Amino acid sequence: MTREPLPDARGADLRIAEAWLALRDLAGVRPTPLLASRLAARNLARIVGAVILAVLIIASALAATYNRFGDPTLRPLPLVALTALVVGLLLAQSQLDSWVRRVDRRAGATLSRRAAHLIQPGWRTVVGRPYAVFAAAVFVGSMLLVGSALAVPDETVRQLAVVLLIGLLGATGINFLQMRHLLRHPVVAEDEESLTVDVIMRVEDARDLTTPNVQWTLPMILLFGTAPGWWSAAAMAYLLVSLAAFIAIRAKTPSSVTVARQSVGTR
Repeated sequence: MTREPLPDARGADLRIAEAWLALRDLAGVRPTPLLASRLAARNLARIVGAVILAVLIIASALAATYNRFGDPTLRPLPLVALTALVVGLLLAQSQLDSWVRRVDRRAGATLSRRAAHLIQPGWRTVVGRPYAVFAAAVFVGSMLLVGSALAVPDETVRQLAVVLLIGLLGATGINFLQMRHLLRHPVVAEDEESLTVDVIMRVEDARDLTTPNVQWTLPMILLFGTAPGWWSAAAMAYLLVSLAAFIAIRAKTPSSVTVARQSVGTR
């Protein structure tokens, strides 16, 4: 079987890699074609991932609008369509992660050697306990919001809550696939410097994934102002408390560079 060659990094990609290193106080590390190719694939994957979540938010809003103002006899159709779209987006995210893994495998095949004593970084390194607890708490809080809306006597609110539930579960599934990819795809490194860079990329991506953009956005789009006042107040409290917790975690946890250096230093 012929090995697919790794594409040569363009000059623009090398300059982006150099700037990326400089922003992380790694100006002494030489930007290599390997790093440039991996960063280019990573940036493209992040853009496509953001588009996938944007499509989910827009589709959820459209389904909610149809449920409120469309033909009552056809109201189940938007829910079926949204569910099918969520399945399609999950498959798209899975294919995107597979493409990134193929890029990394091709990059790894070009290495002359692998870093000694290479160990796959675990969730405590990549995600960190504070971010993991925060992500779990946000998920529980969003499910409690949905559950309370489903208990409201107003049929319109309950139907919007079903749309919200499908959207939140879809977003959680997409984030789960992305996080599994970060934790499971092999490390691509040939020395301590490239190993540090690999861990930095994982930590940064994991922290981005724990940012609950969809969990903050969807309740406000779909139900705020339509649900009873107590629900809107609870949703606002959930948003403010989770935002304050997120800011505190960002401020108090070590930077991705520090985490990576500590992780590599203990290997």
